[in-house]
Amino acid sequence: MNITKPIIRKIKDNETALAEFEKEIKTNEAEDTKDIIMNFPTVYIHNWPETNKYDVYVGESNNIFARTRQHYQSRIKHETWQYRMMKTDASLYIIGHEHFNKSLTLEVENRLMHYLMSVDKVHQVHNGRGNPQKHYYPSAEFEEIFRKIWTELHESDEELFPDENIVKDSAIYKASPLHKLTDEQENAKIQILECIDLARQKHEKQIIFIDGEAGTGKTVLNSNIFYELYCQEEEKDNAEFKCCMVVNHDEQVKVYSDIAKKLGITEKYGEVVSKASTFLNRHKDLDSVDVVFIDEAHLLFTQGNQGYSGKNQLDDIIKRAKVVVIVFDENQILRMDQYWEKQMIDRYRNKAIEQQNYITLTKQLRMQADNETLAWIDAFTKKQIINKIPHHDYEIKIFDSPEALDLEIKKKASSEKSRLSRVIANYDWDYKKGKKPEDTSKKYWEVDVWIENQRWHKPWNYELEQNLNKDEKKKIKEQAWAEQAHTIAEVGSTYTIQGFDLNYAGVILGKSVKYRNGKIVYDPSETSNGKVTKNRTMEDGTKQNFAKELLKHEIRVLMTRGVNGLYIYACDDQLREALKKAAEQE
Repeated sequence: MNITKPIIRKIKDNETALAEFEKEIKTNEAEDTKDIIMNFPTVYIHNWPETNKYDVYVGESNNIFARTRQHYQSRIKHETWQYRMMKTDASLYIIGHEHFNKSLTLEVENRLMHYLMSVDKVHQVHNGRGNPQKHYYPSAEFEEIFRKIWTELHESDEELFPDENIVKDSAIYKASPLHKLTDEQENAKIQILECIDLARQKHEKQIIFIDGEAGTGKTVLNSNIFYELYCQEEEKDNAEFKCCMVVNHDEQVKVYSDIAKKLGITEKYGEVVSKASTFLNRHKDLDSVDVVFIDEAHLLFTQGNQGYSGKNQLDDIIKRAKVVVIVFDENQILRMDQYWEKQMIDRYRNKAIEQQNYITLTKQLRMQADNETLAWIDAFTKKQIINKIPHHDYEIKIFDSPEALDLEIKKKASSEKSRLSRVIANYDWDYKKGKKPEDTSKKYWEVDVWIENQRWHKPWNYELEQNLNKDEKKKIKEQAWAEQAHTIAEVGSTYTIQGFDLNYAGVILGKSVKYRNGKIVYDPSETSNGKVTKNRTMEDGTKQNFAKELLKHEIRVLMTRGVNGLYIYACDDQLREALKKAAEQE
């Protein structure tokens, strides 16, 4: 398919420059260019400097000159983005194409919003909700047309329009509410929005429960509905609306907070994203919040600990909200104080079923893997058996040494297409955040592997940050761990990488994962994670231990991070040999 180049013009963003550009188009441009700019739909990007970054507004119009002058006229209201823009040295990009129609320009507008909100140098995107299109003519041409547009914009300004791979690898891009939803997600969204609307009309308390394994699109669905609700209330000019996002994961709190800032939610409604304890401290009154979304609810504490004095964070949150959307994956529970007894979680799940608010997501969206490969990972992480490793497009590779695995991951990370590749490991080596290693000969907490008197070692995550200067620390402040360039020299833990994607995941399996008598077994005596091994006081007062189950969950989290491939080194000799045998091609 031979797609012509887009027409892109950059001008100063003011009335004088616009009038000069209009005159130029009418008098000096070729007839086909004049026709495309004057008579076809166009897409445009207003951008201006704000706090050492860019603010942007993306739009589409059937008459770019009339539409732009409307924006200029709106500057008289001090609270508008137009007022802020007109006080700066702003630029305007005007984009045309001979195949543009209404649906295609709306699709380009939405993708530009999605990309720009994922760019480090963008402070805020001032649009309302996105508007992704479904089927239209010529939807088959969209990807190539957009690629040509972004490539040309990238050549114009590498800061505002970075390489496409950098955009797509960002944690904000992956959690963005502007993704086009799958049919499964779209149906869930309709059901959830209808439930929330009805509950608010009737003043009825509702629990919505979403079950879904890692990579089934739970975060994007959550993010999408959260943003949609704010857009709806903004249109009603409802400043009293209280909707919060809760997630007990530092990295995910940061991603959701950055999204809320970039979309202007924080500026208008304050801090609406937090961990559970912060939410509970901010909202003391019963039913004081309209809607609460709880992403990764399996991470909530079900017992008191140092940071939480209650009995069950989910119970406490439900008391404070009129509608609660619970997103849950029992295969990602990693700590004893987050362990959910079956009857405990079934209380919420059954209530949602009773209210016809129970949803399951099943389609795997993270891993670009065939069913046979997904079945192999399921067999390893759930059934504790090692089947013959399939050799398809998704690459599963077994290594003889951690050094060889590390070198291969570094090689992948050096390529723009797979730069988000990292070594990760289960918690079988000591690490105490904020404290120095007990062994004074060591500067860092490390993953430390010995093979026949040969030592390979590498710092745990966040250890190398202490070597960065002030400017370097500021630069990485808005990036997730794996997005920070220096972390290629670290090992990520399960807690750091949970909920995030990697291009290639290099997994080091410590000695808590063994292979004996044809089965994978878990040895709690080998883990350094005290939050896994301690006993659990059950609701009936008895004490039980679930360390083996939690270690199994830890391995599943690690082995489902890679979008394009999974590399494995096993410290246990028998496990390593079994994996090598399973990888042999007949």
